[in-house]
Amino acid sequence: MPPVDPRVVVLAGVFGAVLGSFLNVCVYRWPRNESVVRPRSRCPGCGAPIAWYDNVPVLSWLLLRARCRRCGAPISVQYPLVELAVGVIWAGAAWWFGPSGAGLGAALLATIALGVALTDARHYLIPDEFSLGGLGLGLAVSFLPGGLTPVEAVVGAAAGFALLWVVKAAGDWALARGLIRGEELAQVLEAGETPTTLGMGDLKMMAMVGSFLGWRGVLITAFLGSLSGVLVFLPLLLARRRAPVPFGVFLAIGAVAALLFGDPLLQWYGALLMKGR
Repeated sequence: MPPVDPRVVVLAGVFGAVLGSFLNVCVYRWPRNESVVRPRSRCPGCGAPIAWYDNVPVLSWLLLRARCRRCGAPISVQYPLVELAVGVIWAGAAWWFGPSGAGLGAALLATIALGVALTDARHYLIPDEFSLGGLGLGLAVSFLPGGLTPVEAVVGAAAGFALLWVVKAAGDWALARGLIRGEELAQVLEAGETPTTLGMGDLKMMAMVGSFLGWRGVLITAFLGSLSGVLVFLPLLLARRRAPVPFGVFLAIGAVAALLFGDPLLQWYGALLMKGR
C-alpha cells in the first residue's frame, strides 16, 4: 500500500474529534430517548447553552480548566477523552487503510463500538440508533471499494444475529426449565417478568458487527467478547458478588479486537489446526 498523505491523517483525526463531540451527545441523550439535534448542548449544572467556542473538541475543555464558563460546574473528563479517542480512531484508520472503504468501515465500527460500550456500561442498554443505524452504515459502506462486498455484509449481518439468537434461545430454554438458578432469577420470577439470558440489543448489535466484519469477524467477536466477559466477571462470581453483565461492552471489545487482529488470529488458528494433523 502506498504511503498515506499525512494531511489526510490529520484531517481524519480532526474530523474524528468533532465526531467524538457528537458521540458524547448521543451517549448522553439516546438512552434517555432525547433528540441529539435539539436543544443545543447545555451545561448540566446551570442549563446555559454552550457557545461554539466553548465546544471545540478537547481544546475548550483544557482552556476552561474542566469547568463551565457560566457557573463553574465541573465538566466530566469523559468528554475530552471520548473526543480524543475518536480522533485517534479516525486518524489511525486513515493511516492504516488509507482513504478507502475499508478505512471508513474500520473508523465507523470502532466509533460505534465505543458508543455501545459507554451506554451499555452505564445504562445496560444498547440504543437502536447504534445497532440498527450502524447496521445501515455497514451495509452502505460495503458498496465502496476496498472492504466487504454487499453480499458478504448481508451474510455477516445475518450470521451475527443468528448466532446470538441461538445462544439466547438455548439460554432462555434452560432458564424456563430451571436448569439455571440464582437470586436474580428468583427476583425476576417473583416480579412476574419473563427471564431471559440476552437482550435483543445484543442480537441487533451483532448484526451490525457482521455487516462490517463478515461472518468470520462475527465468530471472532463472539469468542473474544465472551472470553473477556468471563475474565472480568469470573473473579466476582468466585467472590460471590453478583452483578448484571453489560454484555454489549464485551462484544464491543471483541469487535475492535477482531477488527485489529482478526486476520492474524485466523492465520494462527489455521496453522495450529494444520500442525494438529
